[in-house]
Formats: sequence, C-alpha cells, structure tokens
Amino acid sequence: MKLLIVTADDFGLHPAVNRAVEQAAREGVLTTASLMVGAPAAADAVRRARDLPGLAVGLHLVLADGCSVLPPSRIPALVDAQGRFGNNMVRDGVRFFALPSVRRQLEAEIRAQFQAFADTGLVLDHVNAHKHFHLHPTLLEMLLRIGGEFSVPAVRLPREPAWAARRAGGSIAGPAMAGLLSPWLAIMRRRLRAARIAHNDQVFGLSDSGSMDEARLLEIIGRLPEGVTEIYLHPATESGAAIAASMRGYRHAEELAALLSPRVRAAIGASGAATGAFRLISTRPRPEPRPKSGEARHAA
Repeated sequence: MKLLIVTADDFGLHPAVNRAVEQAAREGVLTTASLMVGAPAAADAVRRARDLPGLAVGLHLVLADGCSVLPPSRIPALVDAQGRFGNNMVRDGVRFFALPSVRRQLEAEIRAQFQAFADTGLVLDHVNAHKHFHLHPTLLEMLLRIGGEFSVPAVRLPREPAWAARRAGGSIAGPAMAGLLSPWLAIMRRRLRAARIAHNDQVFGLSDSGSMDEARLLEIIGRLPEGVTEIYLHPATESGAAIAASMRGYRHAEELAALLSPRVRAAIGASGAATGAFRLISTRPRPEPRPKSGEARHAA
C-alpha cells in the first residue's frame, strides 16, 4: 500500500505563501498545509483554509526562527522584545533540557499555540515543528503531553530515506547528518507508537528544503516506497528573502510550479499511490471543536 501526503509548510508566514497554498490545493497536488498560528499572515491563511474543504490543515509549532503567540513579557527567556524566537537551536535545545524556568515558559507557549489553532475552528489533521525541532526529546514530550489535551491525531516523523539524503544543503542534510539523527528518530517513533499517535513512514524534503522543484518531485515519485510517505514543500508566489530573511536561498516559486505541474500529477497517478491527509492513517476520532481560550494572541 502506498499513501502519499503532499504538505505545504509555513502556511500563514506571508500572503504569498497563502496564495500559493490556495492555488496548489485548488489546481495542483497539494493535500495538506501546516499552519504557523503566530505568523503575520495567519488570519489570512485561516480564512483561505475555511474555503478549501479539500485541504487538511495541521499545526506547525514554531519555537525557532519565527513569531510567538504569547507576548514577550510572558516568555522572556524564549523570545526578544518583538516576540521572535532565535535561531540558535543547539543553544536553545540545551536550555530547554537544563533549565526548569525555561521549560515552564516553553510549555506555556506550546499550549498557547495549540489553543490558537483550536480557536480557528479548523479540524487538526497533524502536528509538526518548524525546522523539525520536535526531534528534541523535551519538546517531543511536551508536544505529546499537551497535544493529548487537543486530540492530536498524527505527528510528522522526519525520517528521510538514505538515498534522498545524499544532497548537501538545507537545514538537515547529508548521509552523515541522517546517521546522527537515527537514534532520535528511533526514540520519536517509539514514543509516538506508545502514545498511539499516527505518523508517516518516511518523509522527503529535508535534504532539498527550499529546492523541491519539478525534477526533484518526479525523481521522488518515481521511487516512491511502500507505506505512508509525506513530501513537504515551501511554496509561495514569491521567492527567497521576500518571504523571510532566513530563506534567502529558497526557490519558493519553483516549488509552487512543481505542485501545479501536470507531469507531477501524472506521475502520482502512474505510481499507484493514494493521496490524502494524515487523518487517513489516524485511528483517533475527529475531535470536536474546542472552546476559544478568550486570551488574545500576541500580534507579531
């Protein structure tokens, strides 16, 4: 059995991202999107998602290189005065593990992001984290514990097949890095199974983050393995630093073109894979909408 989930990350980051997600869902092969609830264009993303019943939406937890939901006064150890997380994930990962005061703020922000998603009224399809920070054992423990309160149905397992990890570039790339991640992936898989939370078998997009063009998608689809595969991209109608300073080298518009490509659609059809969302592999009942928290979100 082959199930293919095609995801757009960073939904809500920028209006150009939101326009691309809507176009790729209506005209292309996109099946899911991961929403940044604290991002500048999150409200626009939610409005568009409500008009796209065929698009499943999940939560893209942001705990690095992005905007918080809680105001800086609530989480001063996590964000700057403008409410932005830093991008030194090694340093922050040590702090998350070692400092109880930081962990308390981290837990509050994770819960606030889950609640902000619940407040949209959208049905939660899945959860993942910006830059795959949920590989961190402390973050994963909080995600599973707090996510249990919000009936999380599925979580992305960022396990990329070795043959796809050969290309240098991207945030997590190369065979050496893939080897370093193997123990953490094994821990994550065990914890997800113990929590009875569904996950994909493999993912594509780590080694070529920001450069998932038509040729790359056709290569992946031509070698699509058995099981549940997620391919994630970062589509937008503009590219690079126009979307975010940290994405200077990203080819967002080429990734959108790949999602709209007739050749990619035909290749998926020829692969024999079913397409859909994480909800197709979840055994959990679809959650009822939760009441709104009544707490205003931090406007970044």
